[in-house]
Amino acid sequence: MKAYVVEQAGGPEVLKMKDIASPAPKPHEVKIRVKAFGLNRAEVYRRAGKMGPISGQVVPGIEAVGEVIEDPAGVLRMGQRVATAMGGLQFARNGSYAEEVTVLRSNVVDLKGVTLAWDELAALPESYLTVWGALGRLIDRAPQQTLLVRGATSSVGQAGVAYAKARGLTVIATTRSADNAARLKAIGADAVVIDTGAIASEVRAAVPQGVDLALEVVGASTVRDTLKALRPFGHAVVIGLLGGAPVLESLDLMNELRQATRLSFFGSGMLGTPALPLSDAPLTWITDRLASRDIPSLRVQTFDFDDVQRAHSLIESDRALGKLVVRV
Repeated sequence: MKAYVVEQAGGPEVLKMKDIASPAPKPHEVKIRVKAFGLNRAEVYRRAGKMGPISGQVVPGIEAVGEVIEDPAGVLRMGQRVATAMGGLQFARNGSYAEEVTVLRSNVVDLKGVTLAWDELAALPESYLTVWGALGRLIDRAPQQTLLVRGATSSVGQAGVAYAKARGLTVIATTRSADNAARLKAIGADAVVIDTGAIASEVRAAVPQGVDLALEVVGASTVRDTLKALRPFGHAVVIGLLGGAPVLESLDLMNELRQATRLSFFGSGMLGTPALPLSDAPLTWITDRLASRDIPSLRVQTFDFDDVQRAHSLIESDRALGKLVVRV
């Protein structure tokens, strides 16, 4: 199969398309013919050597959509439409920047009956499954709450806005640039706050009691301010690293969490584990609402398979206001 291989850390130019062997699936795995995949910061960091050393050949990619080639256990039929995300992709096994990918069956979502175009489907798995993993238990059966999305212009931040709005929440989104406000309102934000680094007082001016929940995509550099915007017993979930390493120095539990506010971190590596089985994931619920336009498309550009280097350059430029995908 053709796949993109990284053999040394570097810029987009180290992504080289090569012919490599396609691993046969083991009894607990599924082989998928990749039709399209989304681009993520994790792949940029992996390519650049920021997520561990590059030893041997690394095939990047943490998500894909496509058709089943082989399922040794016979759970999924050949040709079945599926999505996959995480499950060791690009670390413990070849990633999805390839014509074929062999994945854990526990990290496969059946898309039977879903007729959306492949590039639209490719914009969904990692972003929406991460948001669901971080917030689903808090919002799926509890509408009429207020959510703050800090760092909402990132692809996962936009998914957070769109998903929460579709679930019936009131959403406040932040961005560092006023130029992005129209985009955030178009995908479902009820209010947009320009992020100066200290926005808790502005959020509380709009919601005096404080927000019920916060999805923190920026991370450690803003989370202390985000905690100040929560109501008593409110919950902030950190999912992003845009603001640097996820480390807080000298967290003062008595003063910074004094109103019984809760702080947690969700890593998408939990997806497909016994603690978070993807059989519970609402991906087809999302595709149905995308088809009916109750959830907006977050895809902003589709690249051809031979143009992945240019796609990486664009994602690193921070000029892509939405999800970039590659059609294989």
